Amino acid sequence: MRVMAVDYGDTRTGVAVSDATRTLCADAFTVTEKDAGVLAKTLAAEAAGRGAEVVVLGNPINMNGTAGPRSEKTAKLKALLEKRGCKVVLWDERRTTVEAGRILTEASAFGAKRKGKVDAVAASLILDGFLLFCRQNLAEPDEDHQDPEADS
Repeated sequence: MRVMAVDYGDTRTGVAVSDATRTLCADAFTVTEKDAGVLAKTLAAEAAGRGAEVVVLGNPINMNGTAGPRSEKTAKLKALLEKRGCKVVLWDERRTTVEAGRILTEASAFGAKRKGKVDAVAASLILDGFLLFCRQNLAEPDEDHQDPEADS
């Protein structure tokens, strides 16, 4: 079973898809769409077309552990994806966009090279963290999980 991770953004949304063994990221890309309904349709089609049985949706919890406006938007996208038949798991994504930016800086990706990649890199970090958690905890990717290091 493949897993698809999503870093939901207002305009650009990062997507990363695992390999069939759920070991690593096989593909990462960006979808440009502002309308949540259209985005949900696109993501559901991508999941189905790539054989992803689970969509891991990055949930931007505030650093103090509370849910803010972005987390509420994410919950709405989760509901839209579920209406389209997707199995959706929320994953605490604190720090992923910052870490993605750091990775791109270290790779000397700036300006236009960076703009289209940061969301895809963030999605790959969400996917990597989720898959690692599942392996370490012998967990199946079928329920909401919290990054155990997010509070540290």
